[in-house]
Amino acid sequence: MEYTDKVMDHFQNPRNMGKIDNPSAVGEVGNATCGDIMRIYLDIEEDVIKDVKFQTYGCGAAIATTSIMTELVKGKKLEDALKVTNANVAEELGGLPPVKMHCSNLAADALQAAIEDYKNKNQE
Repeated sequence: MEYTDKVMDHFQNPRNMGKIDNPSAVGEVGNATCGDIMRIYLDIEEDVIKDVKFQTYGCGAAIATTSIMTELVKGKKLEDALKVTNANVAEELGGLPPVKMHCSNLAADALQAAIEDYKNKNQE
């Protein structure tokens, strides 16, 4: 299975890994088939993602996709972050092997779950 250099870089040197104490929102998703689990923490101020961290249990592709997703959304308004798709995540990494595409699906899903959590906590 061939991974791009960018996938390997994000797997070996993940960005924004860890957790945020007292986050504005948390999103968690998992895939029972492959066993990958992703948890996203967001620090949001005035509908802008000021900080984002993640914890991922899974394969190298799962870690790489979550890492790149955090870079794609950090500093963005929530409405723009919601536009990040599974395809964007895979494309930003230069592609993923077809058998690993489900990993990029989880990264976008975890982000959307976190934003949904924020919206639910801050309904007016």
